[in-house]
Formats: sequence, C-alpha cells, structure tokens
Amino acid sequence: MTTVPPSAAPAPEPISPVQAAALRDGVLPPVEEVRPGIWTLAVPFRFGVPDATLVYVVEGSDGGLTLIDPGWTSDDGLVALREGLATIGRSLDDVGLVVVTHLHADHLGAAAAVRRASGARVAMHRLEVEALRRERADAVANDADIATWGVPPHLRAGVVEAWGSGRRIGLGRAAAPFADVLLEDGDGLPVAGRSIRTLLTSGHTEGHCCFVDEADGLLFTGDHVLPRINPGIGLGGRTATNPLGAYLASLGRLDAHQDLEVCPGHEYRFRDVVTRARTLARHREDRSRHVAEALDVLHEPTLYEVASRVPFSGGIESMTGFLLASALTQTAFHADLLGRADEVRPA
Repeated sequence: MTTVPPSAAPAPEPISPVQAAALRDGVLPPVEEVRPGIWTLAVPFRFGVPDATLVYVVEGSDGGLTLIDPGWTSDDGLVALREGLATIGRSLDDVGLVVVTHLHADHLGAAAAVRRASGARVAMHRLEVEALRRERADAVANDADIATWGVPPHLRAGVVEAWGSGRRIGLGRAAAPFADVLLEDGDGLPVAGRSIRTLLTSGHTEGHCCFVDEADGLLFTGDHVLPRINPGIGLGGRTATNPLGAYLASLGRLDAHQDLEVCPGHEYRFRDVVTRARTLARHREDRSRHVAEALDVLHEPTLYEVASRVPFSGGIESMTGFLLASALTQTAFHADLLGRADEVRPA
C-alpha cells in the first residue's frame, strides 16, 4: 500500500460510518451494499498491520460476480472472502472475473486462489504483468543503485533484502499466468450489463489502474488515492520514466471525476476525489521543496545525506529496510524531477 505517513491536511469525511468506526477500533468492517448489486467486504492484512483491503463485489446482469482487488492469498483472507460472499447469499463459485488495480500482494494476492476455486479470469493492466515477469531482474538491478546511496553499512543488508536482490514485489504470492485479460487505458471491463472503464493511473506502480463506473457514480481507486494516507511512489519495479512525475500527472486525470463516490482499496469510502488529489499533490510539492533546500546547502551530497534533511515521519535515521529504501528512492525521484539529480554524489 504505502510507507508514507498520513498527510497533515484534514482527511475527507467518511461516507460509511461503519468503515470509519472499524478503522478506528482496529477491526474488520462489515459487508455493505454500496449500490444495488455492488458490495464491499474486507480482507485482513498480513503481519499484524492494523488495516484491511477493501474488496468490491460487482454483480453482472447475468448474475455472475466480479471481484475488484481480492486481497491477500492467506488462509484468513480466503475465509474472509468466503464469509463475506456468504453474507450476500453467494460463493466463490459465482465469481467469473477478478479485476486487480495493481500488483501488490494485498490486492493481487488472492487472485490465483480464486481462479483455482471458481475458474474465474484475472484482469490486470499489461504493465503490471510485465513488471511481475521481470521482477527478479529488476530486484537484482536495484543492488547496484543501493551501493551508490550512501546507506550506513549496518543498514545496507536490510535494504538489499527489502529492495534489492532479496525483494519480492508481491511477497512472492503472485502466480503465473498473472492475468488472463490484459487491460489498457480506456478498456471496458467484461461485466455483463455494466459499463466500467479502465483509467490508467501510474505512479504507485507503473500499471496501477482506477476503474470508473459513471452509471453508478463510483470510482474504484485502489491505492492511487486513499482518504488519510499518502501512497508510496515507484513501488512496482523499475521504470523508464520518473514515477513521481507519472503520479502527479495521474492525479490530474481525476479532475473529470469530481462527482463520483470514491471506493478506495483501504480505510473508507469518501467523496470529492479532486480535493483529496490536490492535497496529495501539495504533499509531493512540499517534499520537492525540502529536497531542493537540502541540495542548496549540501556540497555533492550522497542520496542518504539529502534524505536526512527531508522531514520524513520519525526522520530517516529511524528507518530500516523497506521504509528506508522507499524514502531514499522517493528522494531520488524528487531530485530528478527538479532537474538536479546530477548534484547527488554516488557513494
């Protein structure tokens, strides 16, 4: 999902009081009907993270079900899926399509298990499939980057394990074939009687997609826009272009969807995606300003030295492993977007 702390800006008000209360109390929210024939249910996180993936169940006119982001592949996750579907009088046998916003394990993880259980097809953007296919090569290539960052020696092994050759993008849970339906920007989802369109929103990962349901007034945003959290950037493998620039451009793509109810991958449903997107963009602008100020006062700094001047929550010195690697790569994205990457000295 993210490694970046919540923004200081006020969070949007929840549409669903029970989702907000569940988040506050650290429990799973109940199944809710969002629109006629569209429900949300929750699948628990792994590793004790006090949150859940929100799964959306969409019924087609033929009675078949589509799942948007089925959550983790853990036994607990599959139990939650089965129990949630039973609440609405359905089962995994009724699922004919699994649609995935992006390749992370808390969204894609259970897709293969659902496919095995029901024969459902899995749909995901082509770029996510390509990233999964080159996962090992990307992870090994990251080792060379890590060696230049100036990470203190006692922290380097943890960064390599989390971000370099030890890394598994989907925690090793994704199963080939990763998708049966390769989506492109603008594609309609094959859901009988419904018009749901794919909107490519790169940044969090390169092939991250939102899904637009104009008829029902819904926007499924995965991790692109969340109500309280600033999503991490560039968390889907190596890309030819700057993920930060792609993310800012993708936030702008939401302007046309101001009136839609936001159905995010975590936390709770809310309204006014444009205001939230602008808050997220301002957060990135603030980060760029801090990076620029660091480069103004430091002479040929390492990436770690630049990041040490950026006010990450708790400070860079408190970070290890994945959190540290994410903070450093995002610092590099900001320096590059400022046109000042050449001022950072390889360690």
